[in-house]
Amino acid sequence: MDVNVEQIGTLARKITVTLPAEGVQSKLNEAYEKLRKEVKLKGFRRGKVPKAIILKHFKGQVEGETSEKLVQENYFEAVEKNGVDPIVHPEIKDVKYNDDGSFTFIAEVEIRPDFTLGQYKGLEVEKVEVLVTDEEVQLELEEMRKNMAALSSVSDRPVQKGDVVVVDFQGYHNDVIMPQVKNENYSVDVGSGAMGADFEAMLIGLNKDDEADHEVDFPEVHANPILKGKKVKFHVKVKDIKERVLADLDDEFAKDAGEEFNTLEDLKKSIRERLTKQREERAEGTVTDRIMKKLLENHDFEVPKRLVAFEIEQMIKQTEQQFEQNGMSLEAAGLSREKLAEQNAELAKKRVKGDFILKKIAEVEAIKLADEDMDRGFKRIGDMYNMPVAKVKEFFQNRDDLLPLMNELLNEKILAFLRQESVFVAAEKPAESESQEGEEKDAAKS
Repeated sequence: MDVNVEQIGTLARKITVTLPAEGVQSKLNEAYEKLRKEVKLKGFRRGKVPKAIILKHFKGQVEGETSEKLVQENYFEAVEKNGVDPIVHPEIKDVKYNDDGSFTFIAEVEIRPDFTLGQYKGLEVEKVEVLVTDEEVQLELEEMRKNMAALSSVSDRPVQKGDVVVVDFQGYHNDVIMPQVKNENYSVDVGSGAMGADFEAMLIGLNKDDEADHEVDFPEVHANPILKGKKVKFHVKVKDIKERVLADLDDEFAKDAGEEFNTLEDLKKSIRERLTKQREERAEGTVTDRIMKKLLENHDFEVPKRLVAFEIEQMIKQTEQQFEQNGMSLEAAGLSREKLAEQNAELAKKRVKGDFILKKIAEVEAIKLADEDMDRGFKRIGDMYNMPVAKVKEFFQNRDDLLPLMNELLNEKILAFLRQESVFVAAEKPAESESQEGEEKDAAKS
């Protein structure tokens, strides 16, 4: 075997492998002999077909199957003997049988980036304060009171804020019907903002059976891609108006909220504990985002382009699945795979880079997954989907399914270590008002 390794980029390598004629011919002869024993052609008994006839009818098939075997059997030996450490599967090209009987193929690969760890211990990170006020607990109580309220239809007054209004609506853009902006018997909680302030505001003052038209100018940053940036005219018919009958905030209300509560104070304590836990988790996430941001700033190296491309593809697939779950498509939202690839390119690069940094820290600090880490991951998934842990483990029997979970759990363990090693400085704002830290928050998710 003759192997030539050529550097064609910082991390890209072109590996040309040439196999000698005698070995190649031996493999071809084996394939022809095997086929001669199995093939059945008219006029010949099985196993008695002359090689010349086999060559005439099956030369392309035999050479194709043999070339695949030759690549599979020799690629790993070629990279190992030449000290190449591919980080992704190779791109095999220019596979050919040469005139002298030898066989050549080219494998283009990318290798793991070699970089020196910058500072990762003792990073100064702004601490996120967790605070739950009495006012916030009261707001949660009022929201529960609202959600648990009985609804009673009214017909002697128009719609007002706080009502639940049942409507039919149809959206138009440039006087053209929007098929996906339509609903019948749809409940709108007026004042909640769930349907948008403008849409809900137009209902106020209407009576049962009233019909009205109203234009809504949706911003470019709107969550619904079908509506964002569009001026949509809604035709609405009010079919029912329901008002909430609010219960008193007392011990009986608490008991209705859950059998574990005996008094209103029990319920308040539970709300405070829940909000505190949520904010502690959010605070931990914010700290992690800030650590990743500093790590990315402290390290400058190139990452494999094919890994970035793979990450982009995963992100696009995730977006497509989200649209499909909502009965939509990228095209209906005015998007394309090409546009998404462009939008996600920088974030994908940061994810790949962040993962390399974390894994190098794990190597230096000897951070490894233990059985209890895996058990914690299985239990979390079980809790999420209400499944016994044994069933969760059954799902992860396949190594291809298990590896992403192992990667996620290892990254979590590395990040927990980094949080312990960070130096926290005074926070400027509490957790509940934290804004997004930016794209770096996803750098460890690959």
